[in-house]
Amino acid sequence: MNSANRPTSLDGRTYHVETKRGEVSNRIITVGDPQRAHAISQHLDTILMTKQSHRGFLTITGLYKQLPVSIVAIGMGSPMMDFFVRETRMVVDGPLAIIRFGSCGSIISGAQTGDIIVGDGAFGITRNYAYFDDASEKDAYVLWPNVDADTLLTEGVVNEMVQGVGAQRVFRGLVGNADSFYGSQGRPGADFYDANEGLLDRVRKEFPQAAALEMESHMLFHLARVSTGRKGDEPQSVRAACALMVFADREGNSFISPEMSRQMTKVASLALLDALVKDMPTQAGLHPAEGSVWQNNL
Repeated sequence: MNSANRPTSLDGRTYHVETKRGEVSNRIITVGDPQRAHAISQHLDTILMTKQSHRGFLTITGLYKQLPVSIVAIGMGSPMMDFFVRETRMVVDGPLAIIRFGSCGSIISGAQTGDIIVGDGAFGITRNYAYFDDASEKDAYVLWPNVDADTLLTEGVVNEMVQGVGAQRVFRGLVGNADSFYGSQGRPGADFYDANEGLLDRVRKEFPQAAALEMESHMLFHLARVSTGRKGDEPQSVRAACALMVFADREGNSFISPEMSRQMTKVASLALLDALVKDMPTQAGLHPAEGSVWQNNL
């Protein structure tokens, strides 16, 4: 590794994601589950590269409708999203369009397991560790301001998703990005003192458009927002959107079946691939083909 601040190998691979220039496209679908990444890759015309990193990242790059597309599985949580976005930005020239296709818990009536919630923005929910040791602390959780998704990319996702899964299964709203699955998403438990009674009511009060809870989109949207160079004075180079499948219906207390997850993944992933290639219909201004895994396939 040649740097403590931007560690890359002698052949240019980033330390955590382990990709190098020419292996990742400007068009990216990111997921948590590597099995979902493999399922989405079945829709590609050609798979050109598959890379599994020692830190758990899976990158699959291929062609869809004769344009380069990458599918990256990152695991769970904001730190993994941070690794992925930053290290991908290091090795790709030109603008990035990233769509997160993940799972979520719905907190609005009507959205049931298997439905799709498209995030117009995302806000953060983090545990206030000081609360548990300092009686003067008021709240056990900190709610961070909303960051908007990219408007054009989001509208493209909505349009394709409505065509793919049907308007009755597509919902929109804000996404709460928690720093844990249990405490910070208001799930009750008997083993730990989480002080999260009333957390969902507070979320709904402060963010009336809140529709879903998960653990990655706020970091994705934030990094897209600040992809403006070290001094913050360059054009934004990352645009991002998210589409989330309801795994946990928090209103009805039900969880998705494996079969429903497989069925909706198949249909929804096609919609997202179509949204990506319509958003970036040519290779003009994108990462050069020379030296890339798609060099001889365009």
